Amino acid sequence: MLLTACAHPIRNPDPIDLAMRRYAGDVPGASLLVVRDGEVLVRRSYGLADLDTRDAATPSTDYRLASVSKQFTAAAILLLVEQGRLSLDDRLRRWLPELPEADDAITLRQVLTHSSGLVDYEDLMPADATGQISDQGVLELLVREPRLYFAPGSQYRYSNSGYVLLGLVVERASGMPLADFLHDRIFQPLGMHHILMYERGRGPEVPDRAYGYSFIDGKWIRTDQSPTSATRGDGGIYSNIDDLAKWNAALDDDRLLTAASRAAMFHPWVEVTGEPWQARYGFGWRLTGDTQWHSGETMGFRNVIVRWPKQHLTVIVLSNRNDPEPYATALAIAKPYLQ
Repeated sequence: MLLTACAHPIRNPDPIDLAMRRYAGDVPGASLLVVRDGEVLVRRSYGLADLDTRDAATPSTDYRLASVSKQFTAAAILLLVEQGRLSLDDRLRRWLPELPEADDAITLRQVLTHSSGLVDYEDLMPADATGQISDQGVLELLVREPRLYFAPGSQYRYSNSGYVLLGLVVERASGMPLADFLHDRIFQPLGMHHILMYERGRGPEVPDRAYGYSFIDGKWIRTDQSPTSATRGDGGIYSNIDDLAKWNAALDDDRLLTAASRAAMFHPWVEVTGEPWQARYGFGWRLTGDTQWHSGETMGFRNVIVRWPKQHLTVIVLSNRNDPEPYATALAIAKPYLQ
């Protein structure tokens, strides 16, 4: 059963529509994809992509992926490893030598696995900041920060700072802007024609764009951008579910990354601590039981991709709203297909 859009309350819902009922109607919406053995089983959208224009969400709607973007940054690093441009054991300061000496022991592998100890750039920004910080702005903050949270490799702490810096490493190692590298080396080869790393004022605008909303004082308020919405390597990609289906398929064979690179990406390098879900962390992926997954949360958007590689099943939920958290919903939707 396929449903391209549903902008009105659902009558006589089936179990999937029931699980997605909070997204249905004249509210910020969501798009859902379920794929098994390469076959699309469910491809549905609910609610609205833009409350002002009343545009319905559809499978073509592009959502800001937030931290789901990190797996693409990690893939870019792995592609450069395959080319011999860099090594996972390179020191971060080899590529960003302006960083302070306190960062000298940090390796790219540790940055990928959130075990670098880098200080969160969000904590270094002025409390009254209103303008958007860029990747270069993040680097400048960290250049002036002489401390780490912990010795590199000794602990886990989720780090947006680290993935912003990885995006800059991709640029310096490849000699290309990050958005161009992702387009030329990942998106175009996989036929992902609508996904893009969005940079306002540079490159194309987001096609079929969903705008983000938050429920505040009993009503939905557009909260599409924040001071941290312009950084790239940690969360700057927009995509729809159809392009993510192509990305998901490429994770199962050699069409993009070698078997060795994929094994490294999904290796449980470190134990995740300080987060509500039990997991270990690979390169841009959390690993829990039989699943490979990652969530993404930013101003007005909440998303998740969950893969069960042994069962060849994937569930993706993208939404343009601050609530609900979609991970539990994705697990519930997957349950009947896993029995």
